[in-house]
Amino acid sequence: MPHAHDARVVVYSRAGCHLCEAAEAEVERVCAEQGSDWARVDVDTDPELVRLFHAMVPVVFVDGRQHDFFRVTPGRLVAALDRPAR
Repeated sequence: MPHAHDARVVVYSRAGCHLCEAAEAEVERVCAEQGSDWARVDVDTDPELVRLFHAMVPVVFVDGRQHDFFRVTPGRLVAALDRPAR
């Protein structure tokens, strides 16, 4: 799996979070279909990420911009990945 700074899609999540697991599975599926890379970042490994996202995980970023939080909408993610990377 690529590092967050190398991936087009980044999922900020935490262990034991059922919404995070569902979002990661959907991101993994869509990215595989679209030929895009993605990365997972555990917010609990960084106090600044805990401060920023606290209970608002999962948060999905595409091309460095916040895209979704809590749930991933596959069609929206496909549309974002169809746009040229920034």
